[in-house]
Amino acid sequence: MARMPKPIGTSDRSIEAPSRAELIDHLVRTRIAGQVATPRENNLSHYRKLANGDRHYWLGLELGDRWADEQDVLAVMAERCGVVDDPGFRYGQDTIDPELTVAGLDRLAARLRKAAADRQSVLFATGHPGGLLDVHRATAAALRAAGCEIVVIPQGLTADEGSVWQFADIAVLERGATLWHTHSPEPMNAILDGLMAENRPQPDLVVADHGWAGCAAQRGLDAVGYADCNDPALFIGEAEGTLQVAVPLDDHVRDPRHYDPMVAYLLHAAGLLGA
Repeated sequence: MARMPKPIGTSDRSIEAPSRAELIDHLVRTRIAGQVATPRENNLSHYRKLANGDRHYWLGLELGDRWADEQDVLAVMAERCGVVDDPGFRYGQDTIDPELTVAGLDRLAARLRKAAADRQSVLFATGHPGGLLDVHRATAAALRAAGCEIVVIPQGLTADEGSVWQFADIAVLERGATLWHTHSPEPMNAILDGLMAENRPQPDLVVADHGWAGCAAQRGLDAVGYADCNDPALFIGEAEGTLQVAVPLDDHVRDPRHYDPMVAYLLHAAGLLGA
């Protein structure tokens, strides 16, 4: 008789891996996908600013003039994230296709499986600690248990008037004793430059989000990340082959524990929970 997948332990809670159908239902119910909280007008504003060359919205990627038409950006986001593809839809709540979220998790799982099989070095980082810190922490713990090296960042790093620290194995930006929400690529630049200064190798894989993921990918590293429907750059990066995986989701839902079943699904699909 087949054994059940091992549960994922996050803090004092334990979640068994859901089936694909169960996960899709959960994603929609908790608004990680489906009818998400991000307003359509916010999405379109970000697509327009990316197309107009505002580098804040490039998330560390170099997009040149290839995406100067915001309708092209919208088309990519409709295809890869599942936002409404009608350019005439200007106001209201936008969508993330939960099928695309799960497909992204499956692609990410395949890359994590390779990292575990090859005992690769992996760097974790987040610009959205309020939502995704424990998602990354649980993934890091599973990879360490599988024999991967979780990269320890150099000490004394600074970026964007803050300090770059590692908390629960995850690189974050800290200012004034607060973990900072940031889209900037500069903290990741500081880490990678710091590793070079210490004559240490670059990571085999970077698992991140926002500018942390975009920067690593632009610098030629294997990088995967999570992205919301108002952060089009990482989806463009995957479309162009610079970023390996961009998983679409609402990156800051009301309760971070809502991500636990998603992480359990991911780690089970990656073979990191046993079966």
